[in-house]
Amino acid sequence: MRPCIAVAGPGQAGPELAAQARQVGVLLARRGALVVCGGLGGVMEACAEGVRAADGTVVGLLPGRDRDAGNRHLSVAVATGLGELRNGVLVNTCDALIAVGGSWGTLSEIALAVRAGKPVALLGGWPLPSGELAARGGRGPIEVATPAEAVEAVLSAA
Repeated sequence: MRPCIAVAGPGQAGPELAAQARQVGVLLARRGALVVCGGLGGVMEACAEGVRAADGTVVGLLPGRDRDAGNRHLSVAVATGLGELRNGVLVNTCDALIAVGGSWGTLSEIALAVRAGKPVALLGGWPLPSGELAARGGRGPIEVATPAEAVEAVLSAA
C-alpha cells in the first residue's frame, strides 16, 4: 500500500511558504504518496497544486459541510462537518505528517501526530521540543531545512 502523508500549514501563506508547500506536494507525488491536507487555502492549496502538477492524488478534509469550499486542486474533497476536529481525522488518516510553516491549527495537528506516534517533519514554523520526547522514549518532530529533506524524513520513517 502506498504511504499516506499529511501536509499541514497555515491557511494563508506568503510566496516563500507557498513555494515550499508546492514543492513538498510535487516531491510527495513523484514518490507515489497519497497526500491528505485540510483542503482550504494557503499551504494546503499550494501543496495540492504541487501534487496535481506531478499527477498525484490529494485528498482534502474540509472543516465544513460544503465540498465546493475546497480548493480547486484537490483530487477528492471530503466535507467532514467537523470544524477543527478534522485535525484528528487528518492525523489518524496519515502515516506521517509534514508541517510547512506554523499556525495554531498546524500546532494542534503536530501535537496530535506526535501523541499518536506518527513521524513529523517541521519545515519552518515554530521550534518545538523534540529532545525531551526522545529522552522519554518518544519520537519528536524532526526539524528540516528543505522540502526534499521533509519528504525524505517522513517517507523513510513511515
